[in-house]
Amino acid sequence: MVRAAAVAAPALQLLLVLCAAAAAWAADDNAGLTKFKVYFHDVFGGPNPTAIRVAQAASTNGSSTSFGAVVAIDDPLTSEAASGSAEVGRAQGSYTFADQKTLGLLMNMNFVFTAGEHNGSSLAIMGRNEVLSSVREMGIVGGTGKFRMAKGYVEARTVDSGAKSGETIVEYTLFVKA
Repeated sequence: MVRAAAVAAPALQLLLVLCAAAAAWAADDNAGLTKFKVYFHDVFGGPNPTAIRVAQAASTNGSSTSFGAVVAIDDPLTSEAASGSAEVGRAQGSYTFADQKTLGLLMNMNFVFTAGEHNGSSLAIMGRNEVLSSVREMGIVGGTGKFRMAKGYVEARTVDSGAKSGETIVEYTLFVKA
């Protein structure tokens, strides 16, 4: 009986140490995580478009998904969803219509912050954007300034599809570790 207790005590101590280490590791997983939202304004028409189709394949016009089209962007990023809200930066890069069956884009863009808390920093975002899904996730693959060596992801949600206005507004929630 004494022998069993002598063996159990160190095993119990080891188990407690492992549990404490696992809890500390899990708590540290969110250390340095920055979460914030911006609104992306993609304007296709009018006198000052911020998204322009720059290339397409010969077969793009016959595609229901615009497969093969490439769009260059320099879209305002704002702190609120409303048009004309305070600009905090620009989304600069391109997206390619990259799916023959659904409306799927390959997004390749930098969020360049020009005002506010993140002024002077940027984030590089790349990934698949399945436009008709309610929430789309793309990777943060790098950054500059306060986001140097960044990694993380974004969640994109369409606020206004732009069917009437020609301006698509997308809410981006960013989860960044730098």
